[in-house]
Amino acid sequence: MPEPTCFENTPELWRASWPRLAVDTHKYRRGHVAVFSGGLASTGAARLAARASARIGAGAVTVLSPPDAILVHAVHLTSIMLRKTETVADACAFIRDRKVRAAVLGPGFGDDPKIYALVPALLDRRRSGEEFHGLVLDADGLTAFEDNPDALFQAAEKKGANALVLTPHEGEFHRLFPAIAEDTGLSKLDKVRAAARSANAIVVYKGPDTVIAAPDGRVAINMNGTPLLATAGSGDVLAGMAAGLIAQGMPAFEGAAAAVWLHADAARRFGQGLIAEDLPGMLPEVLRALAKE
Repeated sequence: MPEPTCFENTPELWRASWPRLAVDTHKYRRGHVAVFSGGLASTGAARLAARASARIGAGAVTVLSPPDAILVHAVHLTSIMLRKTETVADACAFIRDRKVRAAVLGPGFGDDPKIYALVPALLDRRRSGEEFHGLVLDADGLTAFEDNPDALFQAAEKKGANALVLTPHEGEFHRLFPAIAEDTGLSKLDKVRAAARSANAIVVYKGPDTVIAAPDGRVAINMNGTPLLATAGSGDVLAGMAAGLIAQGMPAFEGAAAAVWLHADAARRFGQGLIAEDLPGMLPEVLRALAKE
């Protein structure tokens, strides 16, 4: 009998992959996440993602900032580190030298053309023997490729490429996968599965019933979603959570699925009045409850 490929997204789906702390661990063994920031007027999204990565358990998180935004970040960041990067080479050197295992690119990044070189460079890190495990691409990182999605998909297809996680909402999904999105013969589940196969990536199609799909055909349907998450910045938090789990060693599909479920659980526990800034602070309570199950 063939193995099942369609699952409800519950902790039982990814519990076996959940990161566990060794007695002799240190911050870099717990995973280092890099979050790329946009310019002076759009820094908040990167900080939301960074705080989420830290709260989900990453041992170190660094915001990679353009020079004009350094002071804004410095005012707001304490335990999260900050690094000025001006070029793709700067960013890649930092990721190599500081043992970065996962990155978030896109939240608040704007239309900076560096993204077209950054994405393939980051996806190529594993082939050079580094410990970089995956890239979470969200928001502006997805929009940047709407006119040439094949450039993104081909970068992910290369042999030895690192895991790529795409986190589109409905509009971004339509822009990246127009033919799939407009196929009226496909269910949402079938569309996400086809998109993951086409993109050679984990695709997290966000919505009331978020669907997570892998290129190998596995798909998970999330059932604990809540309209409380319909608030600006919640997607940035989700991207940071996924990267934080991947940095700790979770496979990309399981890490993305876990992030989706925990993200919704955090929102439900907080309740009415939720804004995105509240979500990272709820994660310790969510993680304590998960540990008791």
